[in-house]
Amino acid sequence: MDSRVSELFGGCCRPAGGGAGATLRGRGGAAPGGGGGSKTKKKNGRSRGGKANNPPFLPPELKLVNPSQYRFEHLVTQMKWRLQEGRGEAVYQIGVEDNGLLVGLLEEEMRASLKTLRRMAEKVGADITVLREREVDYDSDVPRKITEVLVRKVPDNQQFLDLRVAVLGNVDSGKSTLLGVLTQGELDNGRGRARLNLFRHLHEIQSGRTSSISFEILGFNSKGEVVNYSDSRTAEEICESSSKMITFIDLAGHHKYLKTTIFGLTSYCPDFAMLVVSANTGIAGTTREHLGLAMALKVPFFIVISKVDLCSKATVERTVKQLERILKQPGCNKLPLLVNSDDDAVTAAQQFAQSPNITPIFTLSSVSGENLDLLKVFLNILPPLTNSKEQEELMQQLTEFQVDEIYTVPEVGTVVGGTLSSGICREGENLVVGPTDDGKFLRLKVCSIQRNRSACRVLRAGQAATLALGPFDRSLLRKGMVMVSPEMNPTICSLFEAEIVLLFHATTFRKGFQVTVHVGNVRQTAIVEKIHGKDKLRTGEKAVVCFRFIKHPEYLKIGAKLLFREGVTKGIGHVTDLQAITTKENGLEESLGSGQLSF
Repeated sequence: MDSRVSELFGGCCRPAGGGAGATLRGRGGAAPGGGGGSKTKKKNGRSRGGKANNPPFLPPELKLVNPSQYRFEHLVTQMKWRLQEGRGEAVYQIGVEDNGLLVGLLEEEMRASLKTLRRMAEKVGADITVLREREVDYDSDVPRKITEVLVRKVPDNQQFLDLRVAVLGNVDSGKSTLLGVLTQGELDNGRGRARLNLFRHLHEIQSGRTSSISFEILGFNSKGEVVNYSDSRTAEEICESSSKMITFIDLAGHHKYLKTTIFGLTSYCPDFAMLVVSANTGIAGTTREHLGLAMALKVPFFIVISKVDLCSKATVERTVKQLERILKQPGCNKLPLLVNSDDDAVTAAQQFAQSPNITPIFTLSSVSGENLDLLKVFLNILPPLTNSKEQEELMQQLTEFQVDEIYTVPEVGTVVGGTLSSGICREGENLVVGPTDDGKFLRLKVCSIQRNRSACRVLRAGQAATLALGPFDRSLLRKGMVMVSPEMNPTICSLFEAEIVLLFHATTFRKGFQVTVHVGNVRQTAIVEKIHGKDKLRTGEKAVVCFRFIKHPEYLKIGAKLLFREGVTKGIGHVTDLQAITTKENGLEESLGSGQLSF
């Protein structure tokens, strides 16, 4: 979004450019959202360099007023391209020239332009929704307007846009309650009723604390309206009705479940993180640690201050100032953006994905529902981090599926859950899974696929799903394995090197020290074999360290992000070198129930 447009709509963040057409200005990849803004008049018409603010002459065809058939077809083709680039979403700015001049249109011209835009959307199978509308002052009696419009493709063949949002925060900050309110469509009663449907274990219900990783879905249809369990009875109905899906990964807040939280952040590859902070307790417990994890793994995050109904306005402001102070510190270098209106939510969502330094802050209540709609508008407009070209490149690669969860389902057999890192996976496809404890890979067949609890025939790179493996022996599987194409000839290792930064250690970090290493979906204890160029490390120092897994080999990739911990010891880095053990040395095995065949 151009800086002048951002200024006019009240945005306070540095925007990025893009454009399409003389008075119809579009931007693919910026996700749309619902609801038009208020029509407040702001004198921003002079932002064109101090020239006279006389309304320029614009040919009728450049305003989308009764375009010729040739121009209409050209604009339709342009819209198709923008929707493809934005993975089914785009935001158009009507009344803004290609160079960012805030021209504005008359009321009649705007109605005709919106009518043409609606015809274009129908032609490509999309819906449009007005996001917000503003008047541009040209010192004339006739008001001129610019309008931001959402264009979102109607879902077909289950190809809805899916974003994963990890939910972080201290214990008792209201994470599960907020997700319950968003996904169930009913406010909480103040005693945790909304979170009951999210818990997976009896002890979670009894204690009120999340100890495992759970997934909840929130949908938005092509018009930007919320689709959740209040309107739909099953997950299948939500998927069928939605053009965009937000999958929330509910993580544990208590410190003793920290390894589960780290596993959720590293293995499920969230697009964004939502840090929930209680207004009455402020930054306490694991809040700083979770904030540090999101920054270390470079996951863009936004902040939700919950339970504002329990405190005074002064307490909420104090918590906001506390967060702003931390975000502005040299270690964070973030620009906090407090969201107080629909316009703020639209601006925050558009700028959040474009600039890594912007951190939106919401203040809301799951009991009174205060400002809950602002969060929904933000989530609705939140764009994907990858464009269609990057997605296509991932899909061209060989199949690689990370195993994060393992289940046994009656009458179905063994089921694994995880994320497809690259390639395409189809029903009936033959893959190999490993490495096993002795470093081997086993052949298997994918019997069926489910995404968001509904059947799916094809899985594409970046999508999370569960795969049914039929009679495959569950005891041969474990978290951290990968399912890959047999053509890949996957490499595994027990010994690897990583360039690390020691974030904290009470004494000195030496050879022989044992840490728990997290690399993607891999989580295993490793021992420090060697520190290159040094005998020991202290807090804040960097080095290339050689690690060795103490139990079994793992599938790693050079360049993968690494996080290790042991008690209060913490460090981050990336894998730089592998001492690979090829599958030719280990061989392949096939598992069909109880029988095994060596190749």
